[in-house]
Order: sequence, then C-alpha cells, then structure tokens
Amino acid sequence: MQKFTKLTGVAAPLPMINVDTDMIIPKQFLKTIERTGLGKSLFYELRYNEDGSEKTEFVLNKRPYRDAAILIAGDNFGCGSSREHAPWAILDFGIRCVIAPGFADIFFNNCFKNGILPIKLPQEKIDKLMEEAGKSANPTLAVELESQTVTGADGGVIRFDIDPYRKKCLLEGLDDIGLTLQKIGKIDAFEEQNKASQPWLFA
Repeated sequence: MQKFTKLTGVAAPLPMINVDTDMIIPKQFLKTIERTGLGKSLFYELRYNEDGSEKTEFVLNKRPYRDAAILIAGDNFGCGSSREHAPWAILDFGIRCVIAPGFADIFFNNCFKNGILPIKLPQEKIDKLMEEAGKSANPTLAVELESQTVTGADGGVIRFDIDPYRKKCLLEGLDDIGLTLQKIGKIDAFEEQNKASQPWLFA
C-alpha cells in the first residue's frame, strides 16, 4: 500500500449527503477483483449520459476537478452496501483523501486499508472548504497527515483528528497484509517448530 504523508492537490466539491456505494461504483462494475481500472466508472450514473457521453454539469467532468486528488463531500458518505470496490474506484481515479462531516463505518474502515485518508470535520468547516473549492480559481488543498492539518489556498489551517494506530499505518503504508508481513520472522519460526514437533502433519 502506498504511504500517505502529505498530499497537495485539487479539491472537488460534491455537496451531496448520503452518497452510497452504489452511487460511487454501480453494481455492474463489481465483477472484477482487480483494484485497477475502476476509476473511469467512478460515479458512473452522475458522470455519464445513457449514450456514454459526459454530463458536463458534473463536477469531475469539469476543469480543474478532472484532476482532483481530494474530494469534499456531504454527510454519511459511503453508506449502503459494504463493497470494497468503492474505495478502489476512488483511488484509481486519483483521489487519496475524502473530507466529509461523517462516513459510513465500513467504507471509513476500507479507506484506511486502501491508502485513502478519510477526514471527518464539523459541518461549518466542510461548508467553508466546499465554498472555497467551488469558487476559487485555484481550488487546491494541502493535507498533511503528520501534523493532522488541512491548509487551504488562502493559507487557512484546519486541524483534524485521527486514530493514532490508523495514522501510523497510513504513514508507513501498512495494510492488513503489510502488518502481517512485519511478523514474518515469528511466523516462520512457528512453522519450523510445528514441523519439528508434529512432522506427521507435513508428511
């Protein structure tokens, strides 16, 4: 998993509440077990017309938001079914940070396991960031995990909270597999001991 330390990029405003995982990545795109290639289908029904052409009014179809690395969203983001394809699609599009007043629990947890930083902020802070991102000619934010800060283009700084363990995992780029591999020495020693004490299991 890619480490998350500091991210500076375009922030796209999505002023919608209760954005569910089917809206993030519709069910017809869940056939793959690959984590790549889903970005083009992110927010599919919001981004595209029935003929496949882009809906020009949707934020991610506009400049400069086509290159968004940060998404500012409404409350209860990622609700609905617990599909891990949702963070996969967000990450494959190029977004590594989602800022919202609140998230659905399973989606929130899946973000950390895929190298995405979900930040919870009070509604008034979200409203300010949303307005700035929508009106600014340079809707850029800088997110620094070590200091737990979000810095706007105007230099304003907002602090956010994060669980220390999850922070450590993101900073070091450790998902569940990475955490397990940190104990590979103990795992190998256990297996060797097990083979020596119960060789008939491995005959």
